[in-house]
Amino acid sequence: MSTWDNVDLAAFYAGTDPECWRWMGARPQGDGVDFRVFAPSARAVSVLVNGREVGMERCLNGAFLEAHVVGARTGDSYEYRVYRQDGTFQDHADPYALESELRPAHRSVVCDLSGYRFSDEGWMRTRSTCEDAPLGIYELHAGSWRRPGGPDAGKGSWYAYDELAAPLVEHVRSLGCTHVEFLPLAEHPFDGSWGYQVSGPFSPTRRYGTPERLMALVDQLHRAGVGAILDFVPVHFATDAWALANFDGTALYEYPNDAVGISEWGSHNFMHSRGEVRSLLLSAADLWLGAYHFDGLRLDAVSRIAYWQGDERRGVNGMGADFLRTFCDVLHDRHPGCMLIAEDSSNFPGVTRPTSEGGLGFDYKWDLGWMHDTLSYFQKPPLERRDAEGLLTFSMMYFGNERYLLPLSHDEVVHGKATIAQKMNGDYWGKFPQARVLYLYMTAHPGKTLDFMGNEIAQLREWDEAREQDWCLLDFPVHDAFLRYRRELGALYRAHPSLWERDYGPDGFAWLDCAQLAPCCTAMLRSSSTERVAVLLNMDDAPHAYEVPLPEDLATARAEVLLNTDWRRFGGDTPDGSTTCHVERGAIVADLAPLSGAMVLLR
Repeated sequence: MSTWDNVDLAAFYAGTDPECWRWMGARPQGDGVDFRVFAPSARAVSVLVNGREVGMERCLNGAFLEAHVVGARTGDSYEYRVYRQDGTFQDHADPYALESELRPAHRSVVCDLSGYRFSDEGWMRTRSTCEDAPLGIYELHAGSWRRPGGPDAGKGSWYAYDELAAPLVEHVRSLGCTHVEFLPLAEHPFDGSWGYQVSGPFSPTRRYGTPERLMALVDQLHRAGVGAILDFVPVHFATDAWALANFDGTALYEYPNDAVGISEWGSHNFMHSRGEVRSLLLSAADLWLGAYHFDGLRLDAVSRIAYWQGDERRGVNGMGADFLRTFCDVLHDRHPGCMLIAEDSSNFPGVTRPTSEGGLGFDYKWDLGWMHDTLSYFQKPPLERRDAEGLLTFSMMYFGNERYLLPLSHDEVVHGKATIAQKMNGDYWGKFPQARVLYLYMTAHPGKTLDFMGNEIAQLREWDEAREQDWCLLDFPVHDAFLRYRRELGALYRAHPSLWERDYGPDGFAWLDCAQLAPCCTAMLRSSSTERVAVLLNMDDAPHAYEVPLPEDLATARAEVLLNTDWRRFGGDTPDGSTTCHVERGAIVADLAPLSGAMVLLR
């Protein structure tokens, strides 16, 4: 680690310092602890620790204050008493704290991150952004995936970070997923914010244990061959008076004008035109990727940085866009192989284009248009689908504009939207075959994928952060069969490079049929350097003998059915392994049951 005095103030104020988390906050030193805080407009600042109030002295350029407190040590709680110019004061948690107390307590905790020793050298050396490799992300809320005591667990009953590791590895690998994406783990005061209203950007939430236990979780995932991605919130923060808000008696991290300073969620917007704010966010990201070995960050609400208040009509926020470019460039340079993912619902151009070509520099962008169109299609009854094929095909009209990732995220299973399975048209029994077709379509569509926990068991209750997932559903054969289907589909995805090797190349995908040669049917061809796979989908409630012309060089190919969503072991009616499918007269011909699909290897 850098020394306490390795300070680059020019970089700090320019917004390009990824190292300021190393020289700010609290650090054990000799017979006590050194504390340093940034509070340029404060009249005075004291640190409260071990029942004492110790005055801090101005240092560096006078905008910073520091103190050495003899007798303080790792594990001690502390906070800053910040005196405003009018003589009043507010006690604040440390913005740069590496650890925090468990809510509702909110003081910071002296922490030393140097004690844990990772054993994931091989993973770190070979990890990549997976552009030409499989990338299937399992999105997870750590407090409600599984809970001690199961569905009857009380509030505040959680597994520790490292206690999740073994069952999580087993489950994620069984689904064929390559990475876990955790909803925000930075400290936050309100459970119901899911971590999206942060109070401690550098501090893992104490709900699930200590920083060392989080390191152990990531380490164990890596040793099992599973990557770890973290949801990162660079747009806004919690309004609690003891946190970042009005930190030195002024709007230090937020806009001074509420017209742009208050977000649509009622939180404070970070002021990205200030270099001090940019360095705080950049260094927080560097901490998660460096000290905790996360393999990537998914940035929440990128459009709220790129455009003023996220509104394209207000125009581009130039300083915000510049921050994103610096953010991507610096982190890619410091952490080779890490992936940066933008959650962006806007049409901002070049989100995944390199910054050297005028882009923002992200590796992937969520395709929220694909998500909305796809779910809208599957909510329609089959008769209406006959005039709505564009909802399935339009995504390929713009797919080449960015490196898209297809998300069915937590946002789609809350707030009265219903779960993914519940969104499917029809009655209870009719939802399962359609959900199976939906996930086959998602797997066959170009682009990497993300799916939220619970979707793999066809959960029908909306997600609630205070309850674990309804694993009891697996006692019902139809839900257990759906999980079996998701596991086999995931295994096929990993095993067949045609489904991922050329996701973003011009020759990795082709429509075999996007004009409904049979009602509510469509067909795709995926290609790699070694194989080609056809996927045939019937979204009608009637069976179809589906015949689709093939490219000339496949006119005499042999067809091997890899999967049929209607096989009995998945909850369907077709005998396992029995699917009529062959190539004749230059076309692939398959008998598809109602609301079913098939994946076919063409040799």
